[in-house]
Amino acid sequence: MDIQTASLRTASADLNGVMRGKRLPASDAAKLEFAGQRMPLSALSLDIWGNDVEGSPLVHASGDADGQLRLTERGPVPMPWLDPQATLLPMWMYTDDGRPFDACPRHALARVLARYTRRGWKVVAATELEFTLLDISGRSIAQAIDPVTGMALHSGDINSVDALDDFAAFFDALYAGAEAMGISVQAAVSEGGIGQFEVNLNHGPAMRIADDTWLLKSLVKGLAKRHGMAATFMAKPFPDDPGNGLHVHVSVKDAHGQNLFDNGVMSGSGLLRQVVAGCLSGMPGAMLVFAPHAGSYERIAPSSHAPTGASWGYENRTTALRIPGGDPSARRFEHRMAGGDTNPYLVMAAILGAALMGVEDELSPPEPIIGNAYSKPILKVPTDWDEAITRFETSPRMARIFPRLLVEMLVKVKRQEQRLMGSRDPELVALQLHDRV
Repeated sequence: MDIQTASLRTASADLNGVMRGKRLPASDAAKLEFAGQRMPLSALSLDIWGNDVEGSPLVHASGDADGQLRLTERGPVPMPWLDPQATLLPMWMYTDDGRPFDACPRHALARVLARYTRRGWKVVAATELEFTLLDISGRSIAQAIDPVTGMALHSGDINSVDALDDFAAFFDALYAGAEAMGISVQAAVSEGGIGQFEVNLNHGPAMRIADDTWLLKSLVKGLAKRHGMAATFMAKPFPDDPGNGLHVHVSVKDAHGQNLFDNGVMSGSGLLRQVVAGCLSGMPGAMLVFAPHAGSYERIAPSSHAPTGASWGYENRTTALRIPGGDPSARRFEHRMAGGDTNPYLVMAAILGAALMGVEDELSPPEPIIGNAYSKPILKVPTDWDEAITRFETSPRMARIFPRLLVEMLVKVKRQEQRLMGSRDPELVALQLHDRV
């Protein structure tokens, strides 16, 4: 492993998607490649502030035992937002006896993808990730400053080229940084919120896209700081603006590269309908994954550009699942429920696991929504944090997707965050979270 920088960072995604790892000299690269790195198993189940979780079996039952971080197949990537430059080694957690650690989010996705592989199927995915740029010159979260005029932005500007060009230096750095990291970025789009933008990734293997989405969040945050701003993926940074989402596009191919959702026409194949039905049936139990924080639920409101229930439709952006038009050979579904403040590995695992259950159980979806889904009777999902935690903990469908330990630890993490947030000033909490998520 050829490392050109003076220092390394090792990092694995915890349950909140936060990078947990260490800083090391580049001379340790060979050791890391062949022997991995020891780190407490509990490090992947910390709360959003980095605290150990009270009552964690990883701490109390095992004495806070170490696991072993090993390099993922993603390989080393540069960290273009740092000066001097450093190299990041993405890793994932194993137990001391060599088994994948059940509370590691990346392993959760790998388990689901292995079920597709056993069928001879390959999952192709892409993501659309929304974020908001912020002014950090004061002591509170504020709308971004226009780099050209020096004035605070006063409104969103959907699909505005001028809005993108005003932040040209930031986006030029973002594209260059993504290329250096091997992240295939497609379009950048100005969205409806103040200082809100969306970056789209090209389609690719699902695990690669999950990796790249996780890495892209750090790139966006780091480059924003280098340009005198902050970037947040909070689901609802400002109450009057549209929220930040993470939309996931999915298609499935057989061993010959044939898209299994393509039947030559807009309706899509019977398999697509089963997959849609599975995603809809899994949505209520998975809301904690799609909306993991207290503020995440402020995004889920009527006419907010975010879905409010489990619904689907063709070319319908008011539904949770949208079947885009276009060439039938590219037939896919777009899952629009997750916020930008999520863990991409858990989001993809929840989506793909539920989709596969639709096939296994031979489910049929309701009729597609025509028109505005906000005014239609649809399957309800939890719309507050407390209910979402309970539904995730007790959902038989989530138990079919995620290991028992991951379910237990995510629930403990969120219950602790719930208790701590209840005793803290809401404005201070928002200020602390904007850089975390």
